[in-house]
Amino acid sequence: MFKKLYDKALTWARHKHASKYLCALSFAESSFFPIPPDVMLAPMALATPDKAFRLAFFTTIFSVLGGMLGYAIGFFMFDSISPWLQETHYWDKYLMAENGFKDWGFWAIFIAGFSPIPYKVFTLAAGALQMMFLPFVVASFIGRGARFFLVSLLLAVGGEKLESKLRKYMDILGWIVIVLVVAGSIVYKYVL
Repeated sequence: MFKKLYDKALTWARHKHASKYLCALSFAESSFFPIPPDVMLAPMALATPDKAFRLAFFTTIFSVLGGMLGYAIGFFMFDSISPWLQETHYWDKYLMAENGFKDWGFWAIFIAGFSPIPYKVFTLAAGALQMMFLPFVVASFIGRGARFFLVSLLLAVGGEKLESKLRKYMDILGWIVIVLVVAGSIVYKYVL
């Protein structure tokens, strides 16, 4: 089952408009969309390792541009979106991001590039807390860029060997991910 999905993702990654879709996903994820661009970047870097760093660059640029939109939403419209945030699972994450800003400022955005907390939560919080815009952009560019270039580097260097290994173990990895997500959900709901 997962091998078929993996093969399909690699096929999509080779599509002539795949770069445009990656840019759109990167932009949307930074301000409102729940799926991270890594899910497209990774198979694209595997499918076209010679373009991996160019893809990481575009992913970074559009992620930061989307982050600027998230910042603007937080800055100008936080009162309007606050009730929605409070009704979703993002509220606790928003409060964590808010506390991170109070304690760390610039570094909170930088670390957000690697954090399991969705980046959009940090962009909204940065705007809502009126973080200085230029440091926000610089930290976003460095943090997100480091993440996307690292993903591209690992997959480009691994190349065909990594692709064949991933394909071989894709069903096992897929089930492991599902088990981890279910276990994490149970722990989050009943323990935390």
